[in-house]
Amino acid sequence: MAYPHFQQPSFLLASLKADSVNKPFAQRCQDLVKVIEDFPAKELRAIFPWLVENIFGSLDGILLGWNLRCLQGRVNPVEYSIAMEFLDPGGPMMKLVYKLQAEDYRFDFPVSYLPGPVRASIQERVLPDSPLYHNKVQFPPSGGLGLNLALNPFEYYIFFFALSLITQKPLPSSLHIRTSDCAYFLLVDRYLSWFLPTEGNVLPLLSFSPGGASPSPAPRTPAMPFASYGFHHTSLLKRHISHQTSVNADPASHEIWRSETLLQVFVEMWLHHYSLEMYQKMQSPHAKLEVLHYRLSVCSALHSPAQPGSQALHTYQESFMPTEEHVLVVRLLLKHLHAFSNSLKPEQASPSAHSHAASPLEEFKRAVIPRFVQQKLYLFLQHCFGHWPLDASFRAVLEMWLSYLQPWRYAPEKQAQSSEVQLRCVAERWAPFVQENLLLYSRLFVAFLSRALRTDLVSPKTALMVFRVAKVFAQPNLAEMIQKGEQLFLEPELVLPHRQNRSFMTPTFTGSFLSSWPPAVTDAAFKVKSHVYSLEGQDCTYTPMFGPEVRALVLRLAQLITQAKQTAKSISDQPSENTAGRSVLSWLGLCSADRGSSYPTTDLDEGGQESIRKTDEYLEKALEYLCQIFRLSDAQLAQLTLALGTTQDENGKRQLPDCIVGENGLVLTPLGRYQIINGLRRFEIEYQGDAELQPIRSYEIAGLVRLLFRLSSAINHRFADQMVALCSRADFLGSFCRYHLTEPVLAQRRLMSPGGQARATSQAQGPRLSLRFLGSYRTLLLLLLAFFVASLFCIGPLPCSLLLLMGYLLYASTVVLLITPGKPNQA
Repeated sequence: MAYPHFQQPSFLLASLKADSVNKPFAQRCQDLVKVIEDFPAKELRAIFPWLVENIFGSLDGILLGWNLRCLQGRVNPVEYSIAMEFLDPGGPMMKLVYKLQAEDYRFDFPVSYLPGPVRASIQERVLPDSPLYHNKVQFPPSGGLGLNLALNPFEYYIFFFALSLITQKPLPSSLHIRTSDCAYFLLVDRYLSWFLPTEGNVLPLLSFSPGGASPSPAPRTPAMPFASYGFHHTSLLKRHISHQTSVNADPASHEIWRSETLLQVFVEMWLHHYSLEMYQKMQSPHAKLEVLHYRLSVCSALHSPAQPGSQALHTYQESFMPTEEHVLVVRLLLKHLHAFSNSLKPEQASPSAHSHAASPLEEFKRAVIPRFVQQKLYLFLQHCFGHWPLDASFRAVLEMWLSYLQPWRYAPEKQAQSSEVQLRCVAERWAPFVQENLLLYSRLFVAFLSRALRTDLVSPKTALMVFRVAKVFAQPNLAEMIQKGEQLFLEPELVLPHRQNRSFMTPTFTGSFLSSWPPAVTDAAFKVKSHVYSLEGQDCTYTPMFGPEVRALVLRLAQLITQAKQTAKSISDQPSENTAGRSVLSWLGLCSADRGSSYPTTDLDEGGQESIRKTDEYLEKALEYLCQIFRLSDAQLAQLTLALGTTQDENGKRQLPDCIVGENGLVLTPLGRYQIINGLRRFEIEYQGDAELQPIRSYEIAGLVRLLFRLSSAINHRFADQMVALCSRADFLGSFCRYHLTEPVLAQRRLMSPGGQARATSQAQGPRLSLRFLGSYRTLLLLLLAFFVASLFCIGPLPCSLLLLMGYLLYASTVVLLITPGKPNQA
């Protein structure tokens, strides 16, 4: 497509919009490449916002754009390869971004589409702690509504790219799409590898003018003063390059801002989602005092006690629930950040190297985890642990958490030890990381315990999650590191530096790498306390992971694991016909609904014996790892087994819900109520009354059962004396009548109560006729089947009925002669 150069930008935009409807995808991309190469930045400026929205979709989620989250190479190979090439970090779209960047253009981005806490904060005229928003907020003259961020082209592009994961509607469950194969997931990986390289430096900016690379974005003056949660420091980058006047300066020092911007946008858009109350909880007293002074100044300036939006910061609660796709992308980010941070050479990572002149990329690698990720990731994980459904989809959150807890997995030396079968010992050099992330180990482990105690451990997927967590925390030397961190935190305050240095306890870990680096803190206890207080506040109550409260929870989990192993074994012992086609047989009456298995159909049943074997293996290893972590002895496990508090029937297959012994018998615990509500356990209730008066079953015809009951009652009332006389005879006829007419002796039944002892009854009924069996679907179906087979042999209904009656009389006579006389009919 060749557009004349005298064409106005509006005509260019109109032509591209028309082509987006009329031309195929491949042709549109080819035309866009030519437009980007041929047209100057002044004309490309008008099409840039439309093109970004056309690719990533609208911020309100109505327009899908190119639908990168569903685009897969194996399904649409042509469109996939074209899109990946066009959006590649070195592809045409990024060339357009850099071309506009060289002219220092700005594009408005609406604040209303930012994450909830940030949006509420900006609307109240309080600047968020992230420097990503500094000098970018533009207020309309009226204030309060219609706020925008003035972003440079690179920021604008990355904002849309990151938010398309959040704003677009979740993928329908009917689409079985593997996230790791989608174009969006792979583009995230490419951008991370390009802008956060684990080897070498960031690639220099592509030049579109004789002058070379474009400058870093110039700061803008805010339209109104802000109270900031963070500290206002000069940029480390600008400090680094302000003294460099040579044109041959290190390109990384000029271009590191792209790496920082990419990471800040990803963290802000993907992790900054939780209630604002939690967000305020983390702020230091210094920051809150600054906010208070700002509010007083605003109120006095406007001569009003409060502004219309002043309550937003206090009352706002974001109803945000991340999707599994969202969590998988965040996990990819965390894994790459660990690899990026661990790519520092040992001499660069040492404290002595900190004092020497280091490149911005090296300092960025040191700061990337504690300053950018830690705080928001902790709250994001807390939000997920507290709000995610109690099902197998939590595995995505779990693996994201475990990936962050194990930075040594992404260290360069990992490959040399990956062949070892046994758990690898965590090297001592990781102790500072463990201690400075103490809450992400201990507090979230307790949160996982509370979830595990409320789930069905018999499920293979749940058992696998418990096994994964236990295996990670059982790595040699890790538990000792966590315990050492807790000891440092619980040390008396006197061993710390003077209280006046507490200002270092609450740094803005989410603040910019571009801000000045704080002085090195050598005291390990001070570092741990700084971490805990910055995330939980100085008035937090810390529950030690190796304290008695958590140990009690672990013992309870060990008890449930033992119960789950017994339940899995019981299910494996049941005949396969009890689970295959149970519902159909129950409807036909071939399998009574009340005499089925105690356990509902789960994925354990669907997986068969292999799932049962895996469940038992996961639970066995998880219990072993928990014993290693918390030093549980065999005697304690044996005591737990004896104190399960559950009863089993004679075959050892059925267990009661979790109970405790009260004054009036067994009392359900909260776990027991949960087991009953979710169908995990139930009390075995068997009807012990008159069989004729028991409730109508699902496999019976209600009207027919009532009619047959009236008929049999009339016959029993009319011929009661004759029945007694016949059953009293001692000959064959007496035995035959007793077999068919005598009610089962209730003395043979044991009336059971979950709260008391079994008691027997000696009540008995006189001989009577029962016709209820004719009201079941099973009997009627068998009769119809017999008539149908007889009709194939040209036998009519009446002869067929006589044959059936004669056959039954022959069968009944044989049974009466073989069994003990007087045994009641069980049919």
